[in-house]
Amino acid sequence: MPKNSVDVHVGNRLKLRRAMVGMSQDRLGQLVGLTFQQIQKYEKGANRIGASRLFQFATILDVPPAYFFEGLEGQPVESRNGRLLEPVVVADGQLPSFSREDVELLRAFHQLRQPGMRRRIIDLVRAMSGPTMMEEAAPAPIRSLHSA
Repeated sequence: MPKNSVDVHVGNRLKLRRAMVGMSQDRLGQLVGLTFQQIQKYEKGANRIGASRLFQFATILDVPPAYFFEGLEGQPVESRNGRLLEPVVVADGQLPSFSREDVELLRAFHQLRQPGMRRRIIDLVRAMSGPTMMEEAAPAPIRSLHSA
């Protein structure tokens, strides 16, 4: 049976948050009375997470239950028979997944406590990643013939 894209997304968000707080699959499983294998299945989207279990995860990981659904806006919703309930165009055709480096960066970023440091980091990363669409669309400055 193919994985449901919403289950995969929720599983990715569970994995991301668990990693961000530095918790192992085994520890999370112990806290909710499951094996690490079951946590692994949830994180891969192989098994669907029930509402009460998702609420447990949200409480343990200190996030609102809506956290697990962030980023799903505009994603397809599948019915029981696998048909899409509403057509959606996904930019690259893939749901986001996070590498260890992504999680490591987010974790370090989350631990920043200095005022303004997060904003400076975001500005730095944006500057390093290339021009934005606004910058590309902006006209070049007009130079005076008299300035040298």
